[in-house]
Amino acid sequence: MIYWLLGAHGVEVEVDTETGEVKILKVYAAQDTGRAIHPDNCRAQLQGGVSMGIGFALYENILLEDGITLNPSLLDYKLPTAWEIPEIETILVETPHKEGPYGAKGMGETTNVALPPALANAIYDAVGVRIYDLPITPEKILRALRESKREEK
Repeated sequence: MIYWLLGAHGVEVEVDTETGEVKILKVYAAQDTGRAIHPDNCRAQLQGGVSMGIGFALYENILLEDGITLNPSLLDYKLPTAWEIPEIETILVETPHKEGPYGAKGMGETTNVALPPALANAIYDAVGVRIYDLPITPEKILRALRESKREEK
């Protein structure tokens, strides 16, 4: 059985151009679930995927030096906490699949894929600089803003 797992995210942000800090105000997360056999579980899966995507996009970064991990514990490896997770509006798109059980589709890991590019696009829309590599840190935003100002001159 082959089928495509489809989803899309939209993100509202505020970016502090003095510090480079990003505040996610709201995430709109849509996912084609096929038939949502248990809609509450589907929404929870989507919320968890958004939370993972926020981690990938803004925080998680393995630091290596000469093959040694410099941040091997959760004391040094940043993950989003409940404080960093914004309001998430979940949208279940039910397009039953003829070969899925009762028309359902899987939606596990694909729920986190759309968040990082949606966030990068929201940052670009907010301040006019595009960040191409993750995590999107305040330092990268400030560097891009400085370079953008230099190019304008």
